[in-house]
Amino acid sequence: MRFPNALRKLRGYFGNRVIRTSVATLAAIGTGMLLQVPNPLSAGILAILGVESTRWRGLRIVFARFSASVVGLLLASALFVIIGFHIWVLSIYVLLAFPLLARFGLKEGIITGAVVVFHLYAKEQVSVATLVGELELLIIGLGWATIFNLIYMPEENKELLLLRAVTEESFSAIFEEMALNLRNPEKVWDGEELLRVEEAIGRGIEISKRARENRLIPQDEPWQLYFHMRREQLDSIQLMMESVALVSRKVPQADRIAALFDRLAQDVKSEFYEGETEKELQRLENSFRIMPLPMSRDEFETRAALLQLSRELKRCLAIAERSKTPKESSSSAVIQ
Repeated sequence: MRFPNALRKLRGYFGNRVIRTSVATLAAIGTGMLLQVPNPLSAGILAILGVESTRWRGLRIVFARFSASVVGLLLASALFVIIGFHIWVLSIYVLLAFPLLARFGLKEGIITGAVVVFHLYAKEQVSVATLVGELELLIIGLGWATIFNLIYMPEENKELLLLRAVTEESFSAIFEEMALNLRNPEKVWDGEELLRVEEAIGRGIEISKRARENRLIPQDEPWQLYFHMRREQLDSIQLMMESVALVSRKVPQADRIAALFDRLAQDVKSEFYEGETEKELQRLENSFRIMPLPMSRDEFETRAALLQLSRELKRCLAIAERSKTPKESSSSAVIQ
């Protein structure tokens, strides 16, 4: 039991990308030695530069590094043949190559290109053999990096499920606190859940974006849709909290809206859009229109805040309706 736990701790300490980079580096150097390529250690450096955090980013970066290196070799070869192998020629190469590579969207390959160009300068020879040798290093180093970029990426689903649970529990707690504040305007709330859910949603958006880049077949990432939906709702909730803070006295309308937040505290955990809260809210808004006008300024300001609260709640529910599957539908929810 202790060994697997120790292994998990080491894996957590080093990180998945570091482990993949170390193995890819060893494989590249070993392959270079096996094929007797000149300067096989450089293949390891190229492998380090090629390992990335997602599959699609890895493919893009490797393509940029290889293309930039080929362009750099051709440009440097022309400069060395025309001017000669002088140290200041490298400065001319930098002045010409760096802006050129950046203009063509290959700036990620600038460093890799410089590595192979400096190798060429150190050999002080432009020939088919030297150019082929540099290309072999590129293929070996970046090739192993690509293999390790493709064969394994960490599974994000477990962490995303945890972040979803934190988000929904925090939303539920926020709705419960808003209901309590409407029933008792004197109640004080520290807002801890608001900070927690903001962090969880931000983290969820970041991880879901990485998960999407790990798909070899481009498609919409359902987790991205989910966390962006929650981000919109969080913005709406913050506006609702401002309206709740303006409620300075207890009125019957506040109790009815508080009951809606009690229901919403449960609905927010559902994968489906229930719709009952929105119907009750519509009935509540209709009742507002036929109520007698407020008799005092304080009552007027309180009812105005509650009206604004109900409208913002309606917008929050519309976001869920747009993003969640209706309960009566037989199709799957956005997130399974």
